[in-house]
Amino acid sequence: MSSLRHHRVIIASLFLPNTTIIGDSAPSSPADESALHSLPPTPGFGTPTHSARQPLLSRPSSGPLKSIVEDLRDKSRNPTPSVTPHTESINPFSRLTTKSSGAQRSREQTQSPKTPGGSGSSTPTTSGPRNYQTTHHGSNAGSRVQRRSSRNSGHRAASRSLSSSRKDSAAHSIKWHFESNPHCNGGLKNAIESVGDRLRRKLWVGTLGINSDGFRESLRRNMEWRLREERDSIPVWIPDADFAGCYDEYCHQVLWPALHYAVPDAPKIRSFYESAAFKQYVAVNQRFADTIVSAYVEGDIIWVNDYHLMLLPAMLRERLPGAPIGFFMHVAFPSSEIFRCLSVREDLLKGVLGADLVGFQTANYARHFRQTVSRILTAEALPKGIQLDDRFIDVGVFPMGIDVNSITAKKQDPEVKEWVKSLKQRYAGMKIIVGRDKLDVIQGVRHKIQAFEAFLDKYPEYQGKVVLIQVALQTTEENETQGGVADVVSHLNSRFSTLTYQPVVFLHTQDLTFSQYLALLTVADAFMVTSQREGMALRAHEFVECQEQRRRPLILSEFTGSYSFSGFRSCIPINPWDKRMTAKAIHQALNMDDEEASSRWEDLHNHVVTQSAQAFVTSFLVRCLRSNIEHMQSADSADIATLDVARILPRYRHSQKRLLLIDFEGTIWQRDIRTIARNAGVGGSQNFEVPEDVLRLLGRLADDPKNQVWLLSGLPTKGMLDIVAEKVPSIGIIAENGCFIKSSSERDSKSWISMVANFNLTWKGACMEILQYFTERTPGSFIEEREASVVWRFWTDNTMDAHSSDWQWAHRQAAEAQNHIFDSLGERYGLRIIPGSTSFLVLPNNISRSTAVGAILHPGGPARSPLATRAPWLATESTETEDTTEFDFVFALGKDEKLMRRLNELDNAETCSTSGKGTDAKWKLGADQVVPSLWRFAESK
Repeated sequence: MSSLRHHRVIIASLFLPNTTIIGDSAPSSPADESALHSLPPTPGFGTPTHSARQPLLSRPSSGPLKSIVEDLRDKSRNPTPSVTPHTESINPFSRLTTKSSGAQRSREQTQSPKTPGGSGSSTPTTSGPRNYQTTHHGSNAGSRVQRRSSRNSGHRAASRSLSSSRKDSAAHSIKWHFESNPHCNGGLKNAIESVGDRLRRKLWVGTLGINSDGFRESLRRNMEWRLREERDSIPVWIPDADFAGCYDEYCHQVLWPALHYAVPDAPKIRSFYESAAFKQYVAVNQRFADTIVSAYVEGDIIWVNDYHLMLLPAMLRERLPGAPIGFFMHVAFPSSEIFRCLSVREDLLKGVLGADLVGFQTANYARHFRQTVSRILTAEALPKGIQLDDRFIDVGVFPMGIDVNSITAKKQDPEVKEWVKSLKQRYAGMKIIVGRDKLDVIQGVRHKIQAFEAFLDKYPEYQGKVVLIQVALQTTEENETQGGVADVVSHLNSRFSTLTYQPVVFLHTQDLTFSQYLALLTVADAFMVTSQREGMALRAHEFVECQEQRRRPLILSEFTGSYSFSGFRSCIPINPWDKRMTAKAIHQALNMDDEEASSRWEDLHNHVVTQSAQAFVTSFLVRCLRSNIEHMQSADSADIATLDVARILPRYRHSQKRLLLIDFEGTIWQRDIRTIARNAGVGGSQNFEVPEDVLRLLGRLADDPKNQVWLLSGLPTKGMLDIVAEKVPSIGIIAENGCFIKSSSERDSKSWISMVANFNLTWKGACMEILQYFTERTPGSFIEEREASVVWRFWTDNTMDAHSSDWQWAHRQAAEAQNHIFDSLGERYGLRIIPGSTSFLVLPNNISRSTAVGAILHPGGPARSPLATRAPWLATESTETEDTTEFDFVFALGKDEKLMRRLNELDNAETCSTSGKGTDAKWKLGADQVVPSLWRFAESK
């Protein structure tokens, strides 16, 4: 973490942690002053927000409370109440049921829930300690609800809309203040703040989450200045229409469902695939890029967050080529089968790949991303990241956590303890199940209610004895309608409600404070998460931390990111689509004995305290900085000097022991596709012929006693490189991209040392079957089976027309073939797939030309000891760690960037790339210049 003290971190997130509200701060009465300082209101809990719509699920209104009997008389007029009816005292937080001191009553009045349009005023968050933001990602996800309502001003509350400032004649006379932004990413905000002074220099970049078209320029400048000075933030000003199209339409109706495996059916399918809002999505990302570029200074680390800004990394990379850029996806990432449905899939992937580091919550999501990039962009996907033509992008797993210390401190607040006492009295003799979710389809609230109904049907003895308290987070009206929660709640409550009992109680986050929420988690007999897909269910982590005394079980969907970690396997797992299984899980949780529940809780708690918010922030930023240092050194080929042989020759002449590493095909031997097919025996017998001038050049270089010449090739040994070894026995050869080695001391041209002797090669049979299937369906394609690797040539024409239907079909088939091989064999056997322009190679992991060269350089290896055969240098760890050499001149010529980076660590190495692309090599050389340049070395005395 100390390495970050010298860097400022620019945190780009769609919403800033703080927003601005027109008007003076609401003054506090003397009686309320101490309470406000001891417990400031938490955004999303107890903060009155004026919604742009009437929620589908009614909220308790303010005013005198009726008795439950009086209320039920009113309720009888509506036989199917959807949720807790208006003015109903079923809300456990409507009033304290225990006697409180005068000070406590004052605090209760200050912190009691206020309904939209009520008389209460929000309190600025500038007083008291920092707030703990709700950690549910995208809480109040209706976010900029005011923007949606701007199209219908009749439903907009002027007190929450900054557009009301239009009537002011002088912008400087407008008074405004800060409030915590209820729409910001709470988990990210808490994680950043949990680091404290260890991350002193930071700058938030995002939107305020309110209407801003009516702001005068002077007001904007004033807000920018105060946000920068007082909140370490810079606002991004986006036209209301652009934001509505980007966020409400594209992000919520296209990206959010697709990332969570919810591709819609007709009639919405057209808007999903042909969304015109993508233009607004691009515009929003571009405005973020403009703002960040204007604020960036050398040494800053840029951290881009979530699916709202997937295009931003590439935009920044184009304008800030050397900046450290990290991208973290807070939500799930689907398999390639789902992501490929998006019409702009390539744009989104290329946008993310502008980063140095791409982070995900789980290993599965990271794997899906690598696989999707490989399939759609035909880039090489490696276990550690993505290899592009010009650079490498790290892909890592960084599980998010909660700020355990902050939660622990807030649990000790007297108000939390008072609410715990109140809830225990209110629900004495009853079991309490708690949930907290958004009301869209993805969060599975409908499935939860249906499973709870199935539980009450299957175990009728619990009717009247169990209550489900569901805390509901806002989402867009359209998503809430699709969620279909209102009808199932209405149905369940109409079946099981009595004069004194209602099975489902709905509370919106505006209806309770964070202290009340912590009290709910503390008294709960079970916490239930039924998400159909989710990144990290941090609310489950909060429940575990709040259960230190009671230690009750957690019911968790197996489709959440949290469940993928071993520490959370002590929960009660459920398939949210199986309501009978969920009903059994509820029964198991409510009847679990204390000893088993305590044992499960300890496993969960150990994971929660280990996977902390602090660990998430520090690990991601340190890895991002290291990735930038390691992988951004590749220079554009135009910036690399052409090999100056005259400059290197003096060193070459005066050296006494030289190592020459030369790529074969594509460097000193240029083959067209027809030659490749003829070499492989396509359409007849195998015909392998190497130009005599190339063999003569290699022999001439090897004749010098000071030289050790190694030929690096991807060709097989039998029938090909055996012939080269026989004609030029004085050179060493690396075959099949590092799978086999033959030193010049081996007199038998067919004696090869296997680098894959301990590898399981049974995968080849299954791989050949898959490729045979695609070969039959791809005209002109053929397979090259080698001893330890397989190559599929899917295009055999010398011309490649991107608009040709044949080329598009072959290219698509190649992507599908790679996907099938990786899915069925890749992880099981540890395979690596290297895509090319007209072919791809499948070979074992941890095998490459670089590892073979490492074996050559190893003490006792074949380059140093002619007598060495199968020795310890064959071990993978040995080949990867030895970077010293006794050669006083090392020269490498080829296209393997991993090898170039490895040899650059040697002081006496000269590296030269022939790829014509961005490279880490010190020199570059055109294909037509390779042989003449090498002849100059061969003829030098």
